[in-house]
Amino acid sequence: MDSKGIPQLVAHRGYMEKYPENSWMGVKAAMDAGACWVEFDLQMCGDGKFVLLHDASLKRTADIEKSVFEIGIKEFKTISLHEQERFEHKYYPLPVTTLKNVLRKLSHHPKIKVMIEIKEESLNHWGVPKVMDSLLQQLAPHSGSCVLISFSYKALEYARSNSELDVGWVLHEFDHEHKRQAISLKPDYLICNHQKLPSYGPPWSGPWQWMLYDITSPEMALAWGKAGVDLIETRDIGAMLQDITLLKKACYHEA
Repeated sequence: MDSKGIPQLVAHRGYMEKYPENSWMGVKAAMDAGACWVEFDLQMCGDGKFVLLHDASLKRTADIEKSVFEIGIKEFKTISLHEQERFEHKYYPLPVTTLKNVLRKLSHHPKIKVMIEIKEESLNHWGVPKVMDSLLQQLAPHSGSCVLISFSYKALEYARSNSELDVGWVLHEFDHEHKRQAISLKPDYLICNHQKLPSYGPPWSGPWQWMLYDITSPEMALAWGKAGVDLIETRDIGAMLQDITLLKKACYHEA
C-alpha cells in the first residue's frame, strides 16, 4: 500500500487507554507516542469557562455526584479527575485541564492538529449562541491548528456563519437524511462510528475528509484507509503505532 492509502491516527481523548481521558497528561503522552492529531471534549462549566470533559456529570471521572454546570474553575481546583475506577490512585491528584491552558501548551507544538468536540449537553444547557460566541472567540487565534467538531448540526452552522474555523460533523446515523444535511453544511470533516457504515464500503464522497472512530485494530484501520477514510480515531495510539505501516504516517514533536 502506498502512503496515500494509509490513514493518519487521531488520539481519542488523548492517550486514553493508558492515561486519564481529556487530560493534558494524556494529550502529551499521545504526542510523545507519535500522534499527528489529538481529540478532546469540552464542556462549559458554571462560570462560563471551558474544561476538558466528556460527561456533564463528574461521577465517572471524579466519583462525585455533581454536574459540571454547577461548579466553576475555583471549585474544580479541589477536585481530582484521575478516573479511580480505571486507574485507582495511580494519577491522583489530577486537576481539570482548561481549554485556555491546553491551547497555550499546544501552541508550542506547531505540528499537532487538534479536533475539539463541544458537547451537546453544554449546548443544550447554556444555549448555542452563548456557548459558541465564547468558544469561537477563544479558538480564533488557533484556527490553523484546530478543527471544531460536534454532533450538533446547529452549532456547526453557527460556526460556519461566524468564524473561519474548519468544522467536523459527528454523525448520529449514516443514512440518507444525514447525507442530505452534510451536502448542505459542507463540513471539512465527516465523523462516524465505523460500526454504522457498511463493512469497508466507500463512504459518501464530497468536499470533506472522513474520520472513523472506536478502532483499535491496525488491520481494520488500514482496511478503512484503503476504502478512502483519511483519519482513524483510536483510544490506544501507542499500540496502533506499533504497526509498521501506520507508523509511516506518525508525527514527532519537539519536547
